[in-house]
Amino acid sequence: MSDCCSPANSATAHPKKHRCPKNGIEYHEVSARTILHHIKQSWLWQDRGRRYFFCDDPDCEVVYFADDDTVILKSQLRTGVGVKETGGDALLCYCFGITKADAAGNPGVRDFVVEKTRLGLCSCETSNPSGRCCLKDFPRS
Repeated sequence: MSDCCSPANSATAHPKKHRCPKNGIEYHEVSARTILHHIKQSWLWQDRGRRYFFCDDPDCEVVYFADDDTVILKSQLRTGVGVKETGGDALLCYCFGITKADAAGNPGVRDFVVEKTRLGLCSCETSNPSGRCCLKDFPRS
């Protein structure tokens, strides 16, 4: 059973932070596995053992950056990054294909995601470009 959205797992999985070389804000670490699932031509990408981080600033074109300040931009991904998009069709939950508009118009959508996550049916680490659970990104009721 997956517990990707539990606070204990989040604290253990992502304790390290690093500053984005573009905007200077500190962000959480993300696995190379996550990047491989979102980058275009993943077979050409080489992580070279670096630590990587996810920038969620909507005004920054950087999505991933390494501890040596190399960057991966939005244009280098095959997946749209919902937290960096403003439209209602931007994905909020990658595991179940839920858009911002879906979540805003139906509070039961969040309950669905919570239930499926409790059952271990989510795949946040690879499906979500942040490598983390989407539940924190849902609109507040």
